[in-house]
Amino acid sequence: MSRNYAANTYPFRASSHFLYFVGEPLVDSFALIEGERCTLFLPRPGPDDALWHGVVPSFAELAEQTGCTVEPLDRLKRALEGRPVATLPAPDAATRTLQSRLLNREVVPGRLIVEDARLADAVIALRLLHDEHAIAGLREAAEATAAAHRAGMGATTPGVREWTICAAMERELTKRGMTTAYGSIVTVRGEVLHNESHHRLPADGDLLLADVGAETAGGWAGDVTRTWPVNGRFSETQRDLYDVVLAAQKQTIASVRHGVRYLDVHLTACRALASGLVALGILRGDVDELVADGVHALLFPHGVGHLLGLDVHDMEDLGDRAGYGSGRSRSSQFGLSYLRLDRDLVPGMAVTIEPGLYQVPAILNDPKLRAMAGDRLDMTRLEAFSDVRGIRIEDDVLVTPKGHEVLTAAIPKEPDAVEQAVGRGTS
Repeated sequence: MSRNYAANTYPFRASSHFLYFVGEPLVDSFALIEGERCTLFLPRPGPDDALWHGVVPSFAELAEQTGCTVEPLDRLKRALEGRPVATLPAPDAATRTLQSRLLNREVVPGRLIVEDARLADAVIALRLLHDEHAIAGLREAAEATAAAHRAGMGATTPGVREWTICAAMERELTKRGMTTAYGSIVTVRGEVLHNESHHRLPADGDLLLADVGAETAGGWAGDVTRTWPVNGRFSETQRDLYDVVLAAQKQTIASVRHGVRYLDVHLTACRALASGLVALGILRGDVDELVADGVHALLFPHGVGHLLGLDVHDMEDLGDRAGYGSGRSRSSQFGLSYLRLDRDLVPGMAVTIEPGLYQVPAILNDPKLRAMAGDRLDMTRLEAFSDVRGIRIEDDVLVTPKGHEVLTAAIPKEPDAVEQAVGRGTS
């Protein structure tokens, strides 16, 4: 895909489904899987490829490397003719157009024909549970992500711009031959959930929220958020809300084990957050009723996490077919409608756990949401916490036969440890 003219392209990133089966990020290539046989169809090398891109492996070398038969791409259409072939929609429109042309039918995300739906379900069943190779990739991503967050904390002092802190974090990934799994969020505007701008100048008294994760050379993702005080010391109000989020995250992680429904994991976070906010006088009422009515969602509007694997939001290109179990669908309730995952947990699954608290003006000033909350949200009391825009604490968690393992446990999150890490410089 080009940035601004044809020869100036974005870095290539193969489809995660392709990576899962082939293991190599081959440009402009297709995999045809028939039983236990896989044939790769690749473009023939151009006469000047070696000049611009260096020597590339031959078809024979790729066949030995991948264990697949390798054929020129111009033979693919003939290989497909007259045969019922299922496919998964590519992430980009240009490749989907080519898929449609090759199969003589429209290939559209979200509108899968029966054969494609069966293939999608089979791939989901495979990719939901990580084997030893995949878990090793996730551990590699977690280690690099941990180094990035420690570097970000160390690089933070008042007057150092967000982009400098972001650069310190991404440096740790680059020097490991990795990239980011998504656009890095490093911001004092933590209430903007996917804020990828890095131009602000953090000031004394600000909190900085960093949501940064590594992607390994093999495509495996890390996804971690930490929030820390720019000056190295939480204010009393910041510490109070931070403690609420941290306690909720710990309780939620403790609930992760085989057989537990992820919706219940999310509701554990909701109840823990609501309980902490009631204790601080920000919310009023019975905790279960506050959660059932969605009052807590005015301050915690998103789901508690998602699947993790070769995609940072694993398999979300397949929509709720991947994230939601059979017979389950999204709620229409504000906040709960953003839950990305509602499956029963099974050993081998990897998920994120990321509760947060945010003061989002567009939510807090919404007349319908305010009317729903009524006097159960004390806006006057909330004003006492005006030095908190957003706090999120996120870890990557592997479901194991005995419970769970926090893959990113090496990253400081206890408030005292976070304070000690801030402003200590980078290695």
